[in-house]
Amino acid sequence: MSTPESTVDVEQFLTNLLKFNYREVTMVGAALAVLVASIAFFPGVENVGQGVQSELSIGLLAGLVLVAIVAGVVKGMTGFGYSLIMTPIFASVIDPTAAIVVLAIPPWMLNMFQIAETGTGRSFVREEWALLLLAVVGTITGVAALAALSAGPLVPFVIGLVLLGYVTFQAVQNFVTVTEAHHPFALGAAGFSQGFLLALANLGPLLPAYFHTFERDTERYIGGLSMVLGTIFTVRIVQMALFTDLLTTYRLWLGSVIAVVTIVGLLSGTYLRRLEFDERTFNWFVVGLLFVISLNIFRNTVPALFF
Repeated sequence: MSTPESTVDVEQFLTNLLKFNYREVTMVGAALAVLVASIAFFPGVENVGQGVQSELSIGLLAGLVLVAIVAGVVKGMTGFGYSLIMTPIFASVIDPTAAIVVLAIPPWMLNMFQIAETGTGRSFVREEWALLLLAVVGTITGVAALAALSAGPLVPFVIGLVLLGYVTFQAVQNFVTVTEAHHPFALGAAGFSQGFLLALANLGPLLPAYFHTFERDTERYIGGLSMVLGTIFTVRIVQMALFTDLLTTYRLWLGSVIAVVTIVGLLSGTYLRRLEFDERTFNWFVVGLLFVISLNIFRNTVPALFF
């Protein structure tokens, strides 16, 4: 679970960018897209808090910024976790449906960046086209459900149970690894569920858990997740913008601002991932993260459901 290069050759990066190498162009393009949107759609100082209909104090905003940076670090290190960390916290501050829509923007940027950073490309698409197709179908279904229904605590609660079950299974089995196993039906089901749950609740732990069991090459693990998640978030944003009234210009602006802040965490997490660390450390980090996320989900959903 290690990669030999932990530094960035800035000169080579700029050279490749000027040559329009797809990796560098995609990374810079993703960052510029959210930066431009955060400036172009700025609603004015007097309207900054109106779009979320919440009393956002300076202290609370600073706390949310810190959480976004930490979530970006986790995403840079493991390839997932951003939405799982941000959504329960953000949804406790503003309307849950608005939070789900707003938080579609930062993961799009993060995943497009990591697709390029890990060098994931057409070979993955050729190998896993069915996974990507089913993820798109799940996403379209989930966005339609979100537009028709209000986001509630039941779906996140069930996701928390799934996470806790997976963590328990891995801990008891001492991080079981199935070498080079490939189950098209199970992988397709995980892809469909990932798309549906991300669109409906912005929480999708099934595909990361599946990949963690069957794919232990770090770059392919993170690159594959990013390709699927990037596809899901692209479909979500297009569908919400063109076929529903969910993605307003204010929500697009707020999501872009959060994405810009998140870049700091993403770059830090990417650097940390490139440092050498063993597979068991990576396993404990992933499983520990999922356990903490499940507890945070329960903290936000159990009182609403049972008290």
